[in-house]
Order: sequence, then structure tokens, then C-alpha cells
Amino acid sequence: MPGFQEWRKVCSMFPLKERDWPIAQKLLTSGACPRCIFRFCCVGIQTLYRLPLQDLARDLHAFLKMGQKDEPQAEGNNEEDEPPSKRLRLEERGAEEQSALASDGNVALPERTPTVCTLCLGILQEFAQKDFVRKVCQKVYSAGYQFASFVFSVSLPAQLSVREHAAWLLVRQEMGKQGLSLEKDDIVQLKEAYKWIIHPLFSEELGVQIDSKSSFEVSVIFSHPETDGDCHFLATACPDCFRPTKNKQSVFTRMAVVKALEKIKEEDFRKKFPCLPSSPETSCVALEIECNHAAVFVAGRYNKYSRNLPQTPWVIDGERKMESSVEELISQHLIDVFKADSFNFSSSGREDVDVRTLGKGRPFAIELVNPHRTQFSAQEMKELQQKINSSSDKIEVRDLQLVTREAVGHMKEGEEEKTKCYSALIWTEKPIQKTDIEFLDDLKQELQIAQKTPLRVLHRRPLAIRPRVIHTMKTEYIDEHHFRLQLKTQAGTYIKEFAHGDFGRTKPNIGSLMKTTADILELDVESVDVDWPPALDD
Repeated sequence: MPGFQEWRKVCSMFPLKERDWPIAQKLLTSGACPRCIFRFCCVGIQTLYRLPLQDLARDLHAFLKMGQKDEPQAEGNNEEDEPPSKRLRLEERGAEEQSALASDGNVALPERTPTVCTLCLGILQEFAQKDFVRKVCQKVYSAGYQFASFVFSVSLPAQLSVREHAAWLLVRQEMGKQGLSLEKDDIVQLKEAYKWIIHPLFSEELGVQIDSKSSFEVSVIFSHPETDGDCHFLATACPDCFRPTKNKQSVFTRMAVVKALEKIKEEDFRKKFPCLPSSPETSCVALEIECNHAAVFVAGRYNKYSRNLPQTPWVIDGERKMESSVEELISQHLIDVFKADSFNFSSSGREDVDVRTLGKGRPFAIELVNPHRTQFSAQEMKELQQKINSSSDKIEVRDLQLVTREAVGHMKEGEEEKTKCYSALIWTEKPIQKTDIEFLDDLKQELQIAQKTPLRVLHRRPLAIRPRVIHTMKTEYIDEHHFRLQLKTQAGTYIKEFAHGDFGRTKPNIGSLMKTTADILELDVESVDVDWPPALDD
């Protein structure tokens, strides 16, 4: 006959209270694994879940077979409301009382745990082992990512929520018999218990720490085809929770199932689904093991020296109009070095294909999607900048640097309040003298203009009248039909339209001010007055 010390040892390993005994027995006999039994008994000791499953099953059986409702409690687990007179020693019990957990006709305990848990479908069994961790880590190694920490995420089959709901109803009913209540949130969530077990194994195998804020994510998507039908009755009971979407192959998403379970009445649920469900024949399968790194951002300024180079690829009706673009000349080098899947290019404004960008250049940022390499020294970034600049005489970049997603927002902040400086070569139909353009220099007050959306961009911009400001103008006479005009304007001003008027859609304009027909022959962006990104030392 087991002694009291042995009883204390088992109790210290499994800190279940007297109220948990009938619950643990019913869950075990229905096919729940020991770890799921602990979850539904609200045991939150992480180290307990990490013990070998075989040991947990063996000792849990011993614990249940030894106990009765009035068995003595282990140290640290005494019920405060239990009188000392009820704390009898185990060896005083007869053999007849030890043969069952309780004397109310509970079924006998199974000799071994079912192969596949009816509640976790194998997640806390097969997939909480070192062999599975090694399989996932092999995927990580082969993907070739550079990372100093990682976050692990799992996607579980939606039907697990149905099975857990059924078990919760049963456990809540058992606790109700004892005058106790159990909320769903009191139960240890499956994902939580799984991470308690799996995180230390991953950290040991990969040699880095788990960090919920890490930019590198390892994810596993589980499925269980055998029990896919568990959710189907909910579509009839709560049809408004399951609506087809374009991107989802199944309407039975986890969120939809959870929403339906919150809505369905308990009696309706019990009529359609057993409490507890039967044990499946097969475990879950790891449908996908994926690695993904959060995007990194590279910023800088670019100069464009060609009048035959668009900022972004120029494609009309599927036909490419220009051989390359600023975006491509810069991004291709970044894609190669960062080993990214794709990119997104943005800039502080844009210039037309025939407009050069001079001076300190135009600020730009490139989002590199799912990069495999992310750590670069200042010297390596400088070498990358030199590589871009030596690859083409059409562009040049400066101040190339890694920035945060939040910092990219500074490039767009107050964009229309910023100023830009231009140099334009103007042609006039009427012959002019130097004195004919001097009045433009003498406009002391800022010139207010109204620009209706230009005809050339009307296909991609909404029709509107936009007020803009010409801050300063300075002229340089060339000959009787040409002069150069230096302008400082509000960002977003259409300079070409300010020159020729766009059939009267920009008022006033150079032509109307000079009382002649005027047009722009060449345009250069001299400066974009956005103080970003920070200038780097050459």
C-alpha cells in the first residue's frame, strides 16, 4: 500500500485540488492527454507542461488512482476551508476505497493515454517533441535568414475551438455541482501551453532567444482533415457568422467559428455536438512551415541626370515605353544585397521623365519585403551606394542608410507645405528684351495661382482646382525668344503648366503675365527642401 510520502510527492508534481479529481478522471477517460487535463484544471505552472509526456501520463494515473475526495493535500496546496479532521492519512484507507477515484460510479481509468488527444488533436503530443522542433529548424536553416532573435507563431485548425467549447461546457457543469464557476478565460489556452513547451526547445536548437517583438517570424500552420466536419453544424445554427470571402478557401475560419460559439445557445450546441467528442484516428499535420522577416527600409536622396528616364517603370497598355527607371536602377542592387522578395518605392514627390533632379537630390525610401539579410555596417552601406553610382551615369544616390518604418513617415509629413526650387528654360512667341522680364524679379509678394488638374495627368488625378504659391522668381535673359527662370514654389506646383497655362487651366501663368504665348523647353529640379533623411558624412 502506498505511503503518505509517496502521495505528497505525486501531489507536489500535480498541484490539482480536490475539486479537480472528477474533472481530471472524466477528461482522461474520454481521451484527453495529460497536458490538456492540466489546462482545463487551470494549472498555469509552465515547467509542468515541459515534463516528458510519458512521465506525465504515468504519474497522473497514479495520482488519480490514489486519491479520493477527502484525501490529504500536498504541502503548498492545502484547501483553507477544509477542516483538519478530514485530512486522513492515505495508509488508513482500505483497498476498496483506493480502487476508484470516487464512490459515485465513475468509470475505470484507462491503462494508457489514447494515441491522439481528443482536445488538442496531437498538438501537445507529437508536435511538442524535439523531433518536430528539429524539423522546423531545418526549414529555418535552409531558408538562409539572418536573425538575432525570433518570434514563433502557430495557426490552429478552427475545429479545435469547437472541441474546447464542448470540454469547457462539461467541466463547467462538473464544477457547478460543487457550487463553483469556470469562465472560458480561466482555462489555459492551447496556444499558450504549446508555447510554454516549444519555446525553450526552439531557443536551444537555434541558439537565439524568443522575442515577441522580433522582426523574424517562424510560423507553423496546422490542419486536421479528419475533423474538418466538426464546424459544419455551426453554419446552420449561426449562418450570419459564415460569409464567403474572395481570399478564403473555407468560410470556417477561426474567427468565424469563435464568433459562432459565442452566439450559439448551450442547449443548441449540446444537441449538435457531443461533450466530450470522440478521439480521432490521426494527429494534426503541419501543413506549412514558413519563415518571414519584417520589411526593412533604406532611404537616401537621388539625382537624375537624364531627360529620358522616368522615376518609375513607364508601361502603357502592357507595353514598356522606357528601358529603365530611377526606381529600378536603385532597387535592383538593394534586392540583390538584402536578398529580399520584392520592394516598394516611394519618394518626396516625383519629376517627369524629361526633368532632371539636381542639387542635393530628391529624398526616397525603399521598403524591402521579406529580406533574408538585414544587418549592414555603415561601411557596407557606403560600398553599396558606390556600387549603385558606378552602375549608371543616369542617376546618383547619396546618404544611403537604413531607417525605421516610422522614420519614412517624416518624408511625407507636411509635403505640400515644403518648398521646391526649379530652373526652367522658357520660350516666348513674342520677341523680348531683358526689360520685358525684369518685372518677374520685382514681384515682391508671393504670387497666388490656381491650378486645375492638368490635362496630362487627368487620367490618374481627380479633377480639382488647387491653390498654389510661387514664392520667388529670378530671371536670366538669353535671347529674344528665350530666358531662364529660377523659381521657388510650394511643393505640388505644376511648373510646366505655370509656364504655358495649360489652355487657361492655370491662372495666372507666365504667358498671361507677359501677354504672350510661352512654353517650357527644359526643366530641372534644383532642390527639394525636405530635411530627410539625415545627411551622412562623405
